[in-house]
Amino acid sequence: MAKLYFRYGTMNSGKTALLLQAAFNYEQKGMKVFVMKPKVDTKGGKYLVSRIGLKREVDHLINEDEDVYQALENKLDSISCIFVDEAQFLSPIQVDQLMQIVIKQNIPVICYGLRTDFQTKGFLGSPRLLEIAHTIEELKTICDCGRKAIFNVRMVNGKIIFSGDQVAIDGNNQVSYDALCAKCYYQKRREEVVR
Repeated sequence: MAKLYFRYGTMNSGKTALLLQAAFNYEQKGMKVFVMKPKVDTKGGKYLVSRIGLKREVDHLINEDEDVYQALENKLDSISCIFVDEAQFLSPIQVDQLMQIVIKQNIPVICYGLRTDFQTKGFLGSPRLLEIAHTIEELKTICDCGRKAIFNVRMVNGKIIFSGDQVAIDGNNQVSYDALCAKCYYQKRREEVVR
C-alpha cells in the first residue's frame, strides 16, 4: 500500500538534496518519478536547486489554487512515485488531493518541506501534512552552537530579523536563512527586543 510521507526539517537540513537522491534511486531502478514544487518557490525557477549544488528540472510547477489530483490525473499511469519539494507552500486542500492520489492510484507521494517559518508559525501545507501523512520524518541539522536546530531564522543583508511577510524566498533581495536551536533562537529574539 502506498503512503503519503512528510519529511520536514529546518533550513540547511538537506531536504532538496535528499529528494533528488531518492528520485535518482527510483530512476536508477528503471522507475518513473514525477517531481513537483509550488510555483511560489521562485528559487531556481523551474528547477530544484540544493545548497550543495544538485539541480533538476521539475515536471510540474503547482499553481496556488490548482487541483493537484486533477492536474496529474492523466499522467499517473506510469508513475512509480511523486516527489514534492517546498511542500509547506501547498494549501491544505492540495495536501488532501495528494492523499487522494495515494489512496486512489496507489502511488507513494513523498513531500519535503519546512515545519515552521522564521517566526515559528506553521505554513499552510505543513500542519495538514503533520495531521494526515502516514509517515512523518524529521531531517536534522545543527545550530552554530552544536545543538540540534529546530527553528529557522531569516537574515536580510546578514542581519537576523523577526518580522515581515511569511514568504520571502532566499536568494531574492539579499534574503537568506539559517537554522538555530531553541536556546539560540530565543536568545537572538531577546537581543532584538532589547535593541
